[in-house]
Amino acid sequence: MVSTIKTMVFAVAITALSTLSVNAQDATMWKIDKSHTSVNFSINHFFSSVPGKFTDFDGMIHFDPNNLKGSKADFSVSINSVNTDDTKRDKHLQSEDFFDAKTYPKMVFQSTKFEKKSDKKYLIHGKLTIKDVTKNVALPMKITGEMEHPMMKGTIILGVVIDTTIDRTDYEVGTGDWAATMVVDDEVKIHIPMELNRMK
Repeated sequence: MVSTIKTMVFAVAITALSTLSVNAQDATMWKIDKSHTSVNFSINHFFSSVPGKFTDFDGMIHFDPNNLKGSKADFSVSINSVNTDDTKRDKHLQSEDFFDAKTYPKMVFQSTKFEKKSDKKYLIHGKLTIKDVTKNVALPMKITGEMEHPMMKGTIILGVVIDTTIDRTDYEVGTGDWAATMVVDDEVKIHIPMELNRMK
């Protein structure tokens, strides 16, 4: 009898561990379609909103609404790829006055967990590093659609968009005189529409 009970307890324990193992597995991996993804930002210069973007970026995303524990995302952006349609301004942004791209060539985001807010809205919690400053952030991610690719058989497309704001001075970007003069606003709006795909 005691042996039977021990066997049952062992079986339950193995089942529980197996379930935990499944939950801990990475969620479905989605490939970023860079041709249909952009990393955009805007910031006020006095009273005018100035747009810009970063053209060189990379990353991966594992996402499954039924496996949030296994969902994760990592992104990196090359500072030298900043483009505001003004070469002189872009060089200034890359300089020590702002990003100091020579010393800190990339900004990096690494997720720590996914949180569901609704069927279409999630928060990606993680750490954002710009220059040598790392802050905890929560990026709102909205699902804009999912369908089978009409021209690529066996491929599923997922559309998501991330909209958020950060304070550039938190990351020591453009501090000192540029913060004191109020020429450039502290708040930076970020808009990242993404097209992801995976095999069916």
